Amino acid sequence: MHFLALAVDYDGTIAENGSVAPHVQASLMVLKASGRKLLLVTGRELQALKHNFPQLDLFDLVIAENGALLYDPLEDVEELIAEAASIDLVSRLRDKGVSPLSVGRSVVATWHPFEEAVVSTIRELGLELQITFNKDAIMVLPPSVNKASGLSAGLRKLGISELNVVGVGDAENDHSFLSICGCCAAVSNAIESIKASADLLLSLDHGRGVCELVDLLLEKDAGLVPVERIGMCLGQTVEARKMWLPPESVLLVVGNSGAGKSSYVTWLTERMVEARQGFCVIDPEGDYLTLEDAVTIGGLTVPPTTQESVQLLLQAQLNVVVSSLALDPPARVRLFGDLLPFIQRLRHASGRPYWLVVDEAHYMLPHCATWPPGFLADIGAIIVALDFDQVCPALLEGVDVLVTLGSTARELVERFARDRRRECPDFPGRLPGSEYACLWNVRDNEDVVLLEQVQPHQQHHRHSGKYVSGDVGVWHAFYFPAHGQRACNLTEFVSSAARLDDQALSAHMNAGDFSNWFRQVIRDDVLANKTRLVEANKTLLAHNALEHIVRLVQSRYHLQ
Repeated sequence: MHFLALAVDYDGTIAENGSVAPHVQASLMVLKASGRKLLLVTGRELQALKHNFPQLDLFDLVIAENGALLYDPLEDVEELIAEAASIDLVSRLRDKGVSPLSVGRSVVATWHPFEEAVVSTIRELGLELQITFNKDAIMVLPPSVNKASGLSAGLRKLGISELNVVGVGDAENDHSFLSICGCCAAVSNAIESIKASADLLLSLDHGRGVCELVDLLLEKDAGLVPVERIGMCLGQTVEARKMWLPPESVLLVVGNSGAGKSSYVTWLTERMVEARQGFCVIDPEGDYLTLEDAVTIGGLTVPPTTQESVQLLLQAQLNVVVSSLALDPPARVRLFGDLLPFIQRLRHASGRPYWLVVDEAHYMLPHCATWPPGFLADIGAIIVALDFDQVCPALLEGVDVLVTLGSTARELVERFARDRRRECPDFPGRLPGSEYACLWNVRDNEDVVLLEQVQPHQQHHRHSGKYVSGDVGVWHAFYFPAHGQRACNLTEFVSSAARLDDQALSAHMNAGDFSNWFRQVIRDDVLANKTRLVEANKTLLAHNALEHIVRLVQSRYHLQ
């Protein structure tokens, strides 16, 4: 399931003239039997609601008083999550003859035409309160308390992401909670402003419209709304058409070293943040240690723990990077084997993480791994790999969309189709260049489209852990004969190179030693190619050339 809960308003939505019809209750019970949660979000005071509708135990949670009060029907426990009602305000309104006047634990409510009396009284008392309208009803509440704040608090208690909730309502005070739901619906008797902002306009009114919504949700689930509403933008084609990845899909990103895979995935995480879609990145090489809007677990020397990772993922609106840089290859495979079942259970129960990103997949999902077919189904995954033959075949069988980057982008698509025994898709007339990526919708077997290359707004530093301050090993370290030292990472390389005299620098550059090390050990073709141009430039003095090379390194890596 994509949508894990239904949040409904009471008056004017499931209730007509204050009552909920038996067939509406039966429909809600059918939805609950599907495994989804039910939440009631109402402006009513709890005691009056209990009197009108004794069957509140139909709901997993009730958000009453327009977001100020949470009620657990099963445990019969109330929780006030806003300031208590102002005694002075109630007293002054009664003195002014405002009637009817109802007082909840936080909300103070009356009806039109007493809005002017309410406003003037709040001003006279110097109170910081807000007025919310529900058709002719007038509710006074503490600032920032509304159905959205109440629903958010309720969903945190249930451990469900707002994006995996369908909401339905009819009146002004429903705007706030509908706006945070992954899908918002309006019954046919809703006011025009609610209809104008709804994803789904129901053809029936009141409870009949809710029954209609239940049937649609059970039938279509994520298909209730277009992919642009709940999917992830993958970029824009050369024809300026945006491409989208449906939720619970598997995207495979492949390209040669230096093709821009990590930069592209960083750009994707920025789109996730914009869409409030939480993510978890499994990071073997330290590419995402400084990723914005995320918390990192593990580091250069400290391994991550499964328990800590899952605990952080459970927290609302928290993105996590799990760095396995400190682990050896077998331990990385074991870590992923421990993490994936936790993430799958969490995703199915809560909707978090919305996306799982596995970078350098050959570490976590090597070709020899024995995962069952479809093991990533229904959780939404972005898999990043250097080549197909390095990752387990079961992963490739479940790919829905393929994006290839770099100079071999077209060749990679053709080989993927051949290896998967699929008919090779048609390509656009123009050939993909370095400024384009190839996108193939494998699931629907569509033609390949060219995506414009994108850059994240944050500076991306490749392999910032392993190559900046880690240890590439004695056999891969750069050796400086002039002072008998080895550089095991880029930080040491820059420091040691700065101590060379002109003669030693010239010897290294004439031999192409720097660019060769960048290509063969750091595995950065872009840095290697640019460095080779500097090495070959005979108009530059040795130390001036080194300054150029250091700037190239610093532009791609965050040196210590």
